Amino acid sequence: MSMTIIEKIIARHSGRTQVQPGDIVEMEIDVRLARDFGGANVIKEIEEHGLGVDDPRRTFFTFDCNPTGSDQKYAANQQLCRQFARKWGIRIFDINAGIGTHLAIDEGLAGPGDTLVSTDSHANILGAIGAFGQGMGDKDIAYAWAKGKVWFEVPPTVRIELTGTPSPLVTPKDVGLALLRYFGANGLLGCAAEVYGEYAHQLSLDGRITVASLGTEMGAIIILFPPSAEVLEYCRQRSGRPVEPVYADPDASYLRVERVDLAGVEPLISRPGHPEDVVTVTSVAGRKVDSVFIGSCTNGRMEDLRAAAEVLKGRKVAPGVVLKIVPATDAIWQQCLRTGLMEIFKQAGALVGNAGCAGCAAGQIGQNGPGEVTVSTGNRNFTGKQGKGEVYLASPATAAASAVAGIITTSDRIPPVPVTFESSEPAKIITAVPTQRVSVPPLVITGRVWVVRKDNVDTDQIYHNRHLTVTDIREMGQFAFGNLPGWEDFPQKAQPGDIIVTGANFGAGSSRQQAVDCFKSLGIALIIARSFGAIYFRNAVNAGLAVMTADLIDYVQNGDQIQVNLKTGEIILLEKKIRLQGKPFSQVQLEIYQRGGLLS
Repeated sequence: MSMTIIEKIIARHSGRTQVQPGDIVEMEIDVRLARDFGGANVIKEIEEHGLGVDDPRRTFFTFDCNPTGSDQKYAANQQLCRQFARKWGIRIFDINAGIGTHLAIDEGLAGPGDTLVSTDSHANILGAIGAFGQGMGDKDIAYAWAKGKVWFEVPPTVRIELTGTPSPLVTPKDVGLALLRYFGANGLLGCAAEVYGEYAHQLSLDGRITVASLGTEMGAIIILFPPSAEVLEYCRQRSGRPVEPVYADPDASYLRVERVDLAGVEPLISRPGHPEDVVTVTSVAGRKVDSVFIGSCTNGRMEDLRAAAEVLKGRKVAPGVVLKIVPATDAIWQQCLRTGLMEIFKQAGALVGNAGCAGCAAGQIGQNGPGEVTVSTGNRNFTGKQGKGEVYLASPATAAASAVAGIITTSDRIPPVPVTFESSEPAKIITAVPTQRVSVPPLVITGRVWVVRKDNVDTDQIYHNRHLTVTDIREMGQFAFGNLPGWEDFPQKAQPGDIIVTGANFGAGSSRQQAVDCFKSLGIALIIARSFGAIYFRNAVNAGLAVMTADLIDYVQNGDQIQVNLKTGEIILLEKKIRLQGKPFSQVQLEIYQRGGLLS
């Protein structure tokens, strides 16, 4: 049987000669990472369940979310990880190293055809080298550390063929945004994708990382690039070992083939709140900006920083505008120093931070304040993700040009005189109100419905990143839906046994376990959605929180009473006497649910 790239990788790592979409396998994991915000929770799960570490040589901590340790809870979590690492002989890429997934590639920890999991929802950037990478929650990572494997459902694969030639101003970030515009927030939901075409083939490793990193924002499991000769040689040199690339069979079967024409694509930008709300830069040109951030796992590579330096060289950041630059790894930081880029950045007036995730993870420089307008090279601009202001997503060239101009613009349209501020509004501070509840759901659930009539509710709206350092589940309920407009008071209204019904792609975005555990804290019995973000669904299953896929949102109102059989998928609207069908629990899901979670 012919197979796609991801099917071959999964088959090799599950002891099978072949797999197909829908198969659930136990897959060996070559590289097992935990970051500084997820690491403490991984340790907690391992120690609470009396587990050990399967292979310390394949197991790593990466402190990339808050390298500065500027938050006391982050500092405490990092120290907890260090102590655990000493006990088990685990290598730490500490606060001076950089983003873990980039280190996995650059340090040769993972190569083409390998498998990697991390508490980073953008671990799928490993697709840039033709490897399997997946962000997972704390329970999944703890299981991988203890057992060396995870359960996984083989996803279908979409073949993407890039045609046409974009303009010289178009960068890999613009191409990634073009794909995001094409597929939307859930156009690749639950799928792997393979990218082909002349443009894709000639892309450098840095460019491939940029495009692959945006797969999460399209709902994809991973975006895979067949490794080029250049990428293979890079991986050989970095790992010091032979690499075995994996390519799809010529007659591999795909869910569908999508042809995306790049001809006519120009510099693009995502408007605030939604990464998929992609428009041309010219359509929003002239918008006054307060700050610019260049970095992240999407655009913190050397090519990205060179592109920014080309724009900034001989220029100054516009008066009143703050420019923050954070390289992805310390090796890139050092290369910027050796090649003179650091001098260009500093002469332009930029603040340069030590390597890491920066504003994307809310733990380092890059955050913005109320009313602040930011142009960022990150991969997400969910409301509240990078602070209280508005965040536009763009390429390094567009970001640097906007910093110099003082307004959103492209690198070829920088005005001779920067635009300055005329007035500003005072900042406003909002505080949360605490509450907490806990409940255990039965197999057949009867409960009151809360209807969230929204698609693509992301994990920042469910559980804001400013609360990521909370590790006690009893404290998490008070923050549920705290960043979802109109639902901020949900913790005060919800009762144990309640059921949430919502739209498509619920739980898009981050791998944070707290976005599941906050509902467990409140005693929510069940979440029913048209579809779920892939990582979110895994996290819920592994936490023992009942989740079901069903098209129910148009049949119910707030306060309706429904009865749901998790084993059969039958849904009964009690007052309306309507019977509907949801997707029943799989055998794996049922077993994990019945024992109270993956690690129980």
